[in-house]
Amino acid sequence: MDICDMTAADYPFLKNPLNLPTTDFRMATESGKLTIFDALRKKFLILTPEEWVRQHIIYYLINFKKYPKSLFALEKGLEYNRLKKRFDILVLDRSGQPFLLVECKAPEVKLNQKVVEQVCVYNKTIKARFMAISNGLQHVCLAFDVTSGTYRQIREFPEF
Repeated sequence: MDICDMTAADYPFLKNPLNLPTTDFRMATESGKLTIFDALRKKFLILTPEEWVRQHIIYYLINFKKYPKSLFALEKGLEYNRLKKRFDILVLDRSGQPFLLVECKAPEVKLNQKVVEQVCVYNKTIKARFMAISNGLQHVCLAFDVTSGTYRQIREFPEF
C-alpha cells in the first residue's frame, strides 16, 4: 500500500494543517501502519494524531525557538500519588532543571480545564517553570509565578 493511499482514508488528521510550522517529516510504512521518524529518539514511531502534534511541537521548539535538542526528554514516566503517569515533552534548562512541560493532544481533543489540570498534576512532581498544552490547532502556555504559587497564561511558548 502506498503512503499517499493510506493518509486520506486511514489518517484524516493529516489532511488539515496544524497551527504550527511544518517540515518534510520522514514517514514510512511498517507492518501496514504509517510511521514517522522521531529525530530525537532516532527511530520510527507509529503515527497517531497525538504523535503528529508532538513531532510538530518538537520541530517548532528546536527550529523556531532554538531549544537545544540535547535538553529534551520525551514520553518518560513519573509517579504521582502512587499512580504511574507519562508526560509527552519535557525540556530542561542548561543547568538540568525542568524548564517546559508540554502535554500533546490529538487535534480533535478540546483543550479544556480537565486537560490543564492533567498537566498541572504532572507538574506537581516535575516542577517546570513553564507548561503548555497543545492539540496542534490551539496552544495554551502557562508560567509559574513563584511568589503567588499560581500559574498565569502567557501568549506563546517561552523563549529558551
